[in-house]
Amino acid sequence: MNIQSRPSLYEPTQDGLIFPEMPSFSSPEEDRQYRKQHLVGACRMFAKQKFDYGFAGHLTVRDPERKNLYWTNPMAVSFSAVSLSNLILVDHDGQVVEGDYAVNRAGFVLHAAVHEDHPDIVAMCHAHTIYGTTWAATGRELDPISQDAAAFFEDHCVIDEEAGKVAVEVEAGNKVSAAFGKYRAAIHRNHGLLTASRHSIDAAAFWFLALERCCQQQLVLEATGIKPVLVSPEKARYSREHVGSEYIGWLHFQPHYHEALADNPDMLS
Repeated sequence: MNIQSRPSLYEPTQDGLIFPEMPSFSSPEEDRQYRKQHLVGACRMFAKQKFDYGFAGHLTVRDPERKNLYWTNPMAVSFSAVSLSNLILVDHDGQVVEGDYAVNRAGFVLHAAVHEDHPDIVAMCHAHTIYGTTWAATGRELDPISQDAAAFFEDHCVIDEEAGKVAVEVEAGNKVSAAFGKYRAAIHRNHGLLTASRHSIDAAAFWFLALERCCQQQLVLEATGIKPVLVSPEKARYSREHVGSEYIGWLHFQPHYHEALADNPDMLS
């Protein structure tokens, strides 16, 4: 079996081995339940990574049936306390359609604009993280200093519009949304990181974690004052193709999801 006939080069060629399999659904209800469960798992992963910052931070996933609506974490609830029962369903106007909690205004402005402008985008993540926020102040894209960073080579950008201004006006969301017509990750100058996925909340969440780590790696490297040897464009594109795909993001997230389940038996209540 060659690479082209498999989802990735990590797909085992030997039969009978335990390996994560992409789910299939017989109904929108099954798909919805999966998306909501994995949205909760992503929030719990963010909590473990200490991505909390007060009420800042928004994770969203589009409803599989009512595609003009998306599920998100509730306002002013810690990532560690997000559960299946307190998720909220929101429309593109910021109205809560289902659930008891309010929606974060900044989360609505940015995420609703992306979901509305790009119907193919399934999920989006943003949080005020230490390294991502610090790197965002440089106003620079990340360099391909490693295989990890190569996953974002030519697939992320810096957004200068509305930089440093709290996004509470709809116009701000529209300006940020434009970047996601081409890229799956963005560094919003003087603000932080955003990732989007046309595949799953799993992929969006993992690539957010990966982007944060890449920011950390480059900050540490630059602090040494040593000029790095960069991955060549050709090799960076090869690595991006094989270790930077949406499927690989989904695959990378599965250990985090199962760890979250083991650590938080309450999360699906």
